[in-house]
Amino acid sequence: DVQLQASGGGLVQAGGSLRLSCTASGFRFEDYSIGWFRQAPGKEREGVSCASSSDGSTFYSDSVKGRFTISRDNAKRTMYLQMNNLKPEDTALYYCNVRRGWESYWGPGTLVTVSS
Repeated sequence: DVQLQASGGGLVQAGGSLRLSCTASGFRFEDYSIGWFRQAPGKEREGVSCASSSDGSTFYSDSVKGRFTISRDNAKRTMYLQMNNLKPEDTALYYCNVRRGWESYWGPGTLVTVSS
């Protein structure tokens, strides 16, 4: 069975840091592009960052560029989102995602709360 297990969310003060992790099982992780999305209360889910499996190119939304870093460790079948200089507006449920062609799998959300 395909599984994505997320961890690392929590409560942090503005200006602080968190690292989200998402560990995969049940499929060949290194063949899949990775991404992080988030959904704040009352808002639609939005893309935060993604990284291509083919050339490693990365993308960041304007709101997190320069503060967040996406990475992966294929040997550990794990993807990461390092979040620095967190702001209250980063408060959301964060979801990991992997995709290859039409295949797309989602992890459960992990809650990040940033207090001012």
